[in-house]
Amino acid sequence: MKPLQESRPRRYDIDALRVLAFSILILYHIGMLYVADWGFHIKSVTQYDWVKFPMLLVNQWRMPLLFLVSGVASSFLIGKFSAIAFVKSRSLRLLIPFITGVILIIPPQAYIQALANGSLFNSFGEMSYGSFLIHYFSFQDWPIGAFDGSEYGFTWNHLWFIPYLFAYTLLLVPVAMLLRISTLQARFERIGSVPLILAPVLIQVIWQLTLNDEKPISHALIDDGYAHAMYCTFFLLGYLISDNAAVWQKIISLRWVSLIGALICYCVLITLWFKFNQHEWQDHLAGVVATFNQWLWLLAVLAWSGKLLNRPRSWLEYANNCVYPWYILHQTITIIAAYFLAKLSLGGPLEFALVLVFTVVGCWAITEYLIRRQKHMKFLFGMK
Repeated sequence: MKPLQESRPRRYDIDALRVLAFSILILYHIGMLYVADWGFHIKSVTQYDWVKFPMLLVNQWRMPLLFLVSGVASSFLIGKFSAIAFVKSRSLRLLIPFITGVILIIPPQAYIQALANGSLFNSFGEMSYGSFLIHYFSFQDWPIGAFDGSEYGFTWNHLWFIPYLFAYTLLLVPVAMLLRISTLQARFERIGSVPLILAPVLIQVIWQLTLNDEKPISHALIDDGYAHAMYCTFFLLGYLISDNAAVWQKIISLRWVSLIGALICYCVLITLWFKFNQHEWQDHLAGVVATFNQWLWLLAVLAWSGKLLNRPRSWLEYANNCVYPWYILHQTITIIAAYFLAKLSLGGPLEFALVLVFTVVGCWAITEYLIRRQKHMKFLFGMK
């Protein structure tokens, strides 16, 4: 694929943010084992109410951050290659690892979940993993609630992010062409501090009022309008701000405003959710505050990373290249480790620490010794 233009300067803060965002995702999924009253594929016997508060701190902006960073990265790529070459590159880098993950990595999660809730027991005993795979890949019926996605016969679990990102990547091709012939990008360069804070919030409020009609986000790709509107907005916003030096400087200049504002919004939001939720108007107010909370945290993360992380570091290239396989692998390792450790009754803190160790060591060992050292495995797991 022949580049259309010279490469732009490397944005080390975006590489660092990508590593940070996926690290938060791994910790978040481990935390889901222990937070009370929140559904997950399996749960620890030991659960805590207080875990909700650090989880809620990152809950609203962790996935928008991933889509926004992906929009920035897509901007750099679409500027280098033709539309056809860009789509080909993204298809290989996204769809091949996705298919690999769905076929090889996700089924153990479904098996463990069905095993944990008793869906794989019958008069003949426990279904083996081999029998489960035969049943799974022949798309036979499952008991109701056997595992997340069992109503479809299979699941992509945490890999839902990839088909969503691929859809927005395809959409970006005509959108980028339209933006090149419009004045929107030029106007965006001159955006002031107040519009930079308010405009994304207003857009998300509109999505809430028009699309978030009590139907939860499904991650099923089809009939998930609110999720698409929210995530695609952040993806396109990442594309717009990608190499816009004036906007980045504006974001960095707002780093204290956004951080302090985010902390205030979080405290107000927690108060509204847990202390004042008796009236409908309080729910609407909480929705607006939540939207401010989401965007201010994103601004703060972007600002402080731009201020502190935009420089080369010895570990960054290695970590950035390993992010994709770690993302594909981590939740399966977490669920397997949690399932077997739960039988030892170790207690929450020790169990959490061991699940974290098994997840990190497992991701590192499989990536380092199985994936990185074989060319075809690197291709299957999206490594450069």
